[in-house]
Amino acid sequence: MATPKPRILPWLVSQLDMGHLEGVAWVDESRTRFRIPWKHGLRQDAQQEDFGIFQAWAEASGAYTPGKDKPDLPTWKRNFRSALNRKEVVRLAEDRSKDPHDPHKIYEFVTSGVGDFSQLDTSSETSGGGSTSDTQEDMLEELLDNMVLAPAPNGQTPSLAVAPEPHPQLLLSPSLDSPAPCPNLELPENPLRLLLVPEEEWEFEVTAFYRGRQVFQQTISCPGGLRLVGSEVADSMLPGQPITLPDPGLFLTDRGVTGYVRRVLSCLGGGLALRRAGQRLWAQRLGHCHTYWAMGEELLPSSGHGADGEVPKDKEGSVFDLGPFVADLITFIEGGSRSPRYTLWFCIGEPWPQDQPWTKRLVMVKVVPTCLRALLDMARSGGASSLENTVDLHISNSHPLSLTCDQYKAYLQDLVEDMDFVPGAA
Repeated sequence: MATPKPRILPWLVSQLDMGHLEGVAWVDESRTRFRIPWKHGLRQDAQQEDFGIFQAWAEASGAYTPGKDKPDLPTWKRNFRSALNRKEVVRLAEDRSKDPHDPHKIYEFVTSGVGDFSQLDTSSETSGGGSTSDTQEDMLEELLDNMVLAPAPNGQTPSLAVAPEPHPQLLLSPSLDSPAPCPNLELPENPLRLLLVPEEEWEFEVTAFYRGRQVFQQTISCPGGLRLVGSEVADSMLPGQPITLPDPGLFLTDRGVTGYVRRVLSCLGGGLALRRAGQRLWAQRLGHCHTYWAMGEELLPSSGHGADGEVPKDKEGSVFDLGPFVADLITFIEGGSRSPRYTLWFCIGEPWPQDQPWTKRLVMVKVVPTCLRALLDMARSGGASSLENTVDLHISNSHPLSLTCDQYKAYLQDLVEDMDFVPGAA
């Protein structure tokens, strides 16, 4: 018979007690807080022993067999972290992973000691005396422990490999009290990680204003990016899906203003291009029309400040970085007063409307990545609290999420660390 997979808590306690792994140790006499080395794999001083705990868990859980499987540090690290995140009795106490000399994390048990954890039953036998919730906990843990984030071939996105078991797949309620059958559930280990997958297209809501009057709005998914153009006969050989801004004569009655807007649109030429690459959005103007941009609120381009920059013509310029957004989102969840901004505003053909109403500008275009709006809405609501309160992140092939605030924050923190592995993220 095959050796049963260990539960991570009693296994981890045994490793801490033995003290054989470099940097893995208790940090208090009561054995409630412990440290785990957390050095980035790309550091020049990284040594194999720095990642011993991650490899040890990969071997113990059956995800890695030395001599048979190819070593995969990012996957080992992610699986270990996610296994701890699933345990309500363990929480991250201090994050010192950015310490230049000794990067590590301090975790703590939220109960009074670890005696019970070291005695947890790791066999498949049951005494028959457990409660209904204990049985459900065992079923859920067995289901989750059989999930391994395995590297996909040809450099594709990692996916969950689930060992075949007779148990039905479950939709996980945060309370774990009433799991319900859910066929074909294929959530990735961190569902928010879809934001970093290059093949996953973002959805954009594009809104155009002529002299402050909304004349156009369209929600579009475009994997190759988009181009704002002033004519349907714009060069179709250029990258990105063209979005044609409407004729101002259909909306404006002032002939003079109508003529000025038409002149701006005619100078767009190849268009204003916007595309996503990795965790950044890049913009470039392909015509003669100067364009200024700023990160503002959804209802206002700015709060009286100037533009964040001018869209370059000869090269792409970064106009948004997902990293600071997620970091600010975590701060907001922790009680920060200001929510992170995610709305891009473009002023086309004129200087930025500093110290005067933006509604006086001829052409203003607002671009909203809808997945970022959903992330902030979820943070504002404090995290979904029930299966009826779900959030669709509007990422292709994604699933609605039902998360508690703590789970949501843990996924965001996990996402920040995953950004370290995104090529070109810096």
